[in-house]
Amino acid sequence: MGISGASGAAYAIRLLQVLREKGNIIHLVITESAARIIEIETDHQLKEIQDLADHVYSPRDFGAPVASGSHLFDGMVVIPCSMGTLSGIACGASDTLITRAASVCLKEKRRLIIVPRETPLGLVQLRNMVTAAEAGAVVLPACPAFYSRPESLDDLVDVLVGRVLDLLGVENDLYRRWQGTPERKCL
Repeated sequence: MGISGASGAAYAIRLLQVLREKGNIIHLVITESAARIIEIETDHQLKEIQDLADHVYSPRDFGAPVASGSHLFDGMVVIPCSMGTLSGIACGASDTLITRAASVCLKEKRRLIIVPRETPLGLVQLRNMVTAAEAGAVVLPACPAFYSRPESLDDLVDVLVGRVLDLLGVENDLYRRWQGTPERKCL
């Protein structure tokens, strides 16, 4: 899991909490800008977040196991994904451990989920999302859904995190799933 410097630290923290509760092995990279955003947006300490992972790496640790395709892991989530990190993934730059591990996911045909958190989106960002998707990534923008009738910010976070878990194949009941609507008779 990579946490880059975009707004939306709550998504990353909640995903870490749920993955930890479910017993998943978590490799974590937090960029310096993400550490600053965590400080700005939450009351959590960086160490507390790092303690949710089994392995924590520096963003420049290219000797980390996740930097190699020979290290077996199921998939990767970049949440939130900054536009700079998205750009690096889209163009295949391996200048940070997050972009290198993402590149590994793509070349090894492993699940890569990118959760961009930016608005509005310019043409460059949209093209980078298309490029990443064409390369095999799943782009899941951090856009809240309201059909579950969220009552709090935590509920909104859980909907998005639940969707990420769904894409990872991790069972969860974090949100109320769409059941359809009752049929209506036409007048």
